[in-house]
Amino acid sequence: QVQLVESGGGLVQAGGSLRLSCLASGFTFSRYDMAWFRQAPGKEPERVAFISWSGSSTHYADSVEGRFTISRDNAKNMVYLQMNGLKPEDTAVYYCNADSWFGMRRSAYWGQGTQVTVSS
Repeated sequence: QVQLVESGGGLVQAGGSLRLSCLASGFTFSRYDMAWFRQAPGKEPERVAFISWSGSSTHYADSVEGRFTISRDNAKNMVYLQMNGLKPEDTAVYYCNADSWFGMRRSAYWGQGTQVTVSS
């Protein structure tokens, strides 16, 4: 059974930090690129951070560049999002995403999300 389980969300004051974790199971984690998305009420989903299957490539949305860091541990089937300098506009539900292509077939999985609330 495929699962992506996020944890680490919560309520934090502006300027604070949180570390989100995502534990993957039921698929070959090391073959998948991983990303963190977020969705705030009334807004479109936004991909905030991406990391390639090997960890050698990362990419960040302009809105979080320099404040957020994505990392992964393939031995533990974990991906992390370190969030520093949090702002009220970072408030959203954060989702872990796994994505890969096998020939012409795309395989993607999503977690259930974890709420991050930043108070001003």
